Amino acid sequence: MANFGPSDIKKLREMTDAGLMDCKKALTESDGDMDKAVQWLRDQGLGAAAKKAGKVAAEGLVAMKIEGKKAVIVEVNSQTDFVAQNDKFQKCVQDVVEHAYANDLQDAEAINASMINGMPFGEYLSLQIATIGENIVVRRSGMIQGGENDALNGYIHANGQVGVIIAAECDSAKTAEAMQDALKSVAMHAAAMKPKTLSYKDFDIAYVEEETQGRIIKIEKENEERARLGKPLLNIPKYISMAQLTPEILSAAEDEIKEKLKAEGKPEQIWERIIPGQLARFISDNTTLDQEQCLLDQKFVMDDTITVAQFIESKAKAAGGSAEIASFVRLEVGEGIEVEEEDFAAEVAKQMS
Repeated sequence: MANFGPSDIKKLREMTDAGLMDCKKALTESDGDMDKAVQWLRDQGLGAAAKKAGKVAAEGLVAMKIEGKKAVIVEVNSQTDFVAQNDKFQKCVQDVVEHAYANDLQDAEAINASMINGMPFGEYLSLQIATIGENIVVRRSGMIQGGENDALNGYIHANGQVGVIIAAECDSAKTAEAMQDALKSVAMHAAAMKPKTLSYKDFDIAYVEEETQGRIIKIEKENEERARLGKPLLNIPKYISMAQLTPEILSAAEDEIKEKLKAEGKPEQIWERIIPGQLARFISDNTTLDQEQCLLDQKFVMDDTITVAQFIESKAKAAGGSAEIASFVRLEVGEGIEVEEEDFAAEVAKQMS
């Protein structure tokens, strides 16, 4: 019969920050002796590993696996870029990717709540921390499950800091096969150009309005300085996204173009050749947010005369079919993590005291 209870496990965990199962095993090995259990955890490196879990992990690697019609991408963080290049850490990352792929784990929450090698994932991670010597966090993950006529591809930048998986819906399996290289190119584009979403349709209108006001204020301030220096003033846009350009606004813009053409004395019989181009220019001038943040509306990095959507359309047409990008997942190591700058001298002084 065990010489300890749940309260002892809880106390040992509070003392060492080790995992619950590790604390239970330590007390079992130590026959309930708290001091011996603490020493057992130290000998195993598990207590120290758990302590490391408090350290900010903002470095690491992004890895992916794509086979058939399924793609998985995972961001695993470490504390330092030095450890990110460690063979053991890299194997850990690859094992996590394989685990997520094999078990259809959609996100990091599902991975962290799963079982791996017969143990809770948290215990597995504690063992990796103890072995590698730094905090390790499975921070983000994504999965794309494609259909029969979908094309999937991806790209991991050479340093493993940025990765993208992407899928396109195609009209046939033949077109899907022909679109592989094009999707790889778009994945490389997304890695470099950092799109935040697929389309303007994904924007929250409140976000668009907030961005609009912010940009207007910024341009107004810049125009004050330009006026002081005698420079031409910048145009202040009324809109920045297709999400704002209702049919009524587009119709009004077209009417304004017609009035301008009439004032310029342009014959009405040539208006139909002029209006589409000027309306397209109006839309371009008033969708700057989409062009910056939406993958489909970004200028393609390998040919800035077309958008990403137009590139995919042209490639599919050349293959004798049609295709449209349906989804993508882009992960960049440490993105959004705030790392507190450490005062090295103060840290040393603290340890000496």
